[in-house]
Amino acid sequence: MFVERQGLIVWLHSVRNYKILRKFGTIHFVSKRLKYAVIYCDKANVDQIKKEISNISFVKEVELSQKDNIRMEYDSKKTDQDIEQEDLKSVGI
Repeated sequence: MFVERQGLIVWLHSVRNYKILRKFGTIHFVSKRLKYAVIYCDKANVDQIKKEISNISFVKEVELSQKDNIRMEYDSKKTDQDIEQEDLKSVGI
């Protein structure tokens, strides 16, 4: 039922024309200061969309989001006391 989505980070020369990117997918975020946009599109069409976006004149570079590669499950929980002891060891006390 759900379509798998892939995030694309689009680095821009100019943020002025970012609305053109709407035809390629859903715009999630646009940073005017750092001049990039985050777009989500269908995972099946990522390669084709990436090529099309990179051919636009105001686009510097297109990168795939690495969110799928980030581990979201952690093995153990450290207590505050364990963290304090590790900090003291690293300082040399």
